[in-house]
Amino acid sequence: MSLIVQKFGGTSVADMERIRHAATLVKREVDAGHRVIVTVSAMAGQTNHLIALTEQAAGTPLSDTALAEQDYVVSTGEQVTSGLLALVLQQLGCPARAFCAWQMPFHTDGVHSKARIQEIETEAVEKALAKGQVAVIAGYQGISPEGRITTLGRGGTDTTGVALAAAFKAERCDIYTDVDGVYTCDPRIVPKAKKLNIISYEEMLEMASQGAKVLQTRSVEMAMNHGVRVQVRSTFDDVPGTFLVDEEEIVEQQRVTGIAYSRDEARVSLTNVENVPGVSAALFGPLADRNINVDMIVQNVTEDGKATDITFTVPRGDLERTIDSIKTAKRTPKYDTLHTDKNVVKVSVIGTGMRSHVGVAAEMFRTLASKGINIIVITTSEIKISVLIEEAYLELALRALHTAYDLDAVE
Repeated sequence: MSLIVQKFGGTSVADMERIRHAATLVKREVDAGHRVIVTVSAMAGQTNHLIALTEQAAGTPLSDTALAEQDYVVSTGEQVTSGLLALVLQQLGCPARAFCAWQMPFHTDGVHSKARIQEIETEAVEKALAKGQVAVIAGYQGISPEGRITTLGRGGTDTTGVALAAAFKAERCDIYTDVDGVYTCDPRIVPKAKKLNIISYEEMLEMASQGAKVLQTRSVEMAMNHGVRVQVRSTFDDVPGTFLVDEEEIVEQQRVTGIAYSRDEARVSLTNVENVPGVSAALFGPLADRNINVDMIVQNVTEDGKATDITFTVPRGDLERTIDSIKTAKRTPKYDTLHTDKNVVKVSVIGTGMRSHVGVAAEMFRTLASKGINIIVITTSEIKISVLIEEAYLELALRALHTAYDLDAVE
């Protein structure tokens, strides 16, 4: 009997009707002769509600101690959903048992709200599977070395699902969501966006890391590292989804596979910073110590080389903590002014075909210029070009780039 892992996101289990529908999809795999492990998110909106309650109780920004208590609170959302799904499965005549992360246990490090998986103990779940039960596991959570409940960050149930598939050597991991696959761009903004039948792990990793909400970045990274076959498919439409595959399986590669964007950006600029060795370490070291992820960075040195302006981006939710770190850290270099801006977005064009096609960057800059869109920051990698622009121009930029790279015609 092959093993299938199924993951259901928040919209897929938003209410009892949808939980019952998800249960029928689980039972379909069981009836087909598969052993099944399911992991679920909290009901849609529940995590936001629980986070808001903890912020009312503790204020913002949350201290490290408060983040630990917040994890304790928000993890209950998945506990509720996993228990309800197990109950519905039982009513359908399908033996099932719900597990919290600590009952497996599902080991992580001790970084609250952004924990990373270290080890999954399989014995308890294997016993349930051996009894013919479906194991319904609360996603998004783990347990720290100190025995505290941790959470894996937004979209963490994706990572739970892929990690389970890797640990149990599953045939595949089906990620059920409210879209029917991975698209060349967000179809809500670009009506001509097309669904991809397959996409390479590397391309999906860049798409996810640059703002595509279909999968959490770490889940894609884990799938790539462990060779987990992942299918992104719709909970509500019974159609094939998008498979994540090795690059070698893709015969013909376009220069650009997709366009992603992220609204979760805030720009920070420091002017007239003394340009001496160690200035970057002094600025970014304390941010790393507080688990603040710095993304795009640009540095402009004055003609005499004595001073520099430094601009970088952080997640919008970390902006207050970033400002606090800059103003209070003992090692922060001297600067004249500190500017911040939340009205920015990052737009990225992505494709492994960039390795063999020239002029991709020039096409991006020319297209944005033709629409009167100014570029604030630019970063590149082997298969990605990202720019930071004003948020007001996002929709115009996405549609123009989608057309410029001939993605409108993708079948």
